[in-house]
Amino acid sequence: MSSESVVHPDFLLSSYQFDLPESQIAQSPPEKRGESRLLVLGRGSEGDGHFPFNALPELLPRNSLLVANNVRVIPARLKGFLPSGGKMELLLLTPLPLLKIEEEGGGFYSAAVEALARPARQFRPGRRLDFPGNIVFYPGKGGEFGKMSGRIVWQGNLADALNLVGEMPLPPYIRRPGSADDALRYQTVFSRTDKAGAVAAPTAGLHFTPELRRRLAALGHTWAELTLYVGYGTFSPVRAEDIRGHQMHAEWLDIPAETVNLVLQARQTGRALVAVGTTSARALEGAADSLKSDQGFFGSTDIFIYPGYRFKLVDRLITNFHLPGSSLLLLVSALAGRERILEAYRQAVERGYRFFSYGDAMFI
Repeated sequence: MSSESVVHPDFLLSSYQFDLPESQIAQSPPEKRGESRLLVLGRGSEGDGHFPFNALPELLPRNSLLVANNVRVIPARLKGFLPSGGKMELLLLTPLPLLKIEEEGGGFYSAAVEALARPARQFRPGRRLDFPGNIVFYPGKGGEFGKMSGRIVWQGNLADALNLVGEMPLPPYIRRPGSADDALRYQTVFSRTDKAGAVAAPTAGLHFTPELRRRLAALGHTWAELTLYVGYGTFSPVRAEDIRGHQMHAEWLDIPAETVNLVLQARQTGRALVAVGTTSARALEGAADSLKSDQGFFGSTDIFIYPGYRFKLVDRLITNFHLPGSSLLLLVSALAGRERILEAYRQAVERGYRFFSYGDAMFI
């Protein structure tokens, strides 16, 4: 084997596997929001350690800027029955603010959407599929892994209809039926109704409470927000053994001018810029070369961050623990180093940390 054919372990998907007891995959949130644990993976004098999450304000560098994703998860999973009596399921992927809505008359509206459908073979072009709440889906062209285009028709306000009949799109590793509690707990307290459209929560934000936000402000830390409409890409596994062959799905993001100015000022003055979650990190890094003072940014990003990437804006990250071999695990490995992250995960398993969306957090 020639030296040119040897792939560095950082680029091999098999290098990002770890053992995790199923009992440590959090199936529900903690009894009270914010009552989670925080593993600190420090640098230099910041050190490492294990803390309750509510110790975060005292752990941050002085006058830090925290940037969080204020997107709102919508109950985008629709369940219905085929004419034959079989069950069918549709997960809407297109963020509601991005829909190009057309009037159909009689109080009905329609829009082109992207969706995931199951069973995919039943969602054939030319069919009409009726869901509860007077929602109709007309399948279009199919794509990979059940993803397809189509047209949705509804009556009145679509967000209201989804709130009535839709279910929160809990990740597949949560092996229980959704509950009414998920409508509140799989949502950050700072999510905005005019930013509805994510199919997954920015889970690092789930730990924050209004009281914690007040303590952050009292200690001089600044809070800023952006919107990244978390989409299908967050569920899409990395399938290429050489991770450099993986292609991320594009996601829409919206960074207001106020946040852009705070970010640029933080970089100029040397203040710590702390991304609250991998979605905020991807949004900032994806737009980094386009940010200009007094101007907002609206566009899409398909940035793929893995070891070897040099961060342009983010130097600290608050994040949950991620799936083996996932693009999110690659992102945190790019920030802290693959071996160090996997060692931290090993310690987290030994200490009984809870993993994934409803689990505990890290401060890197």
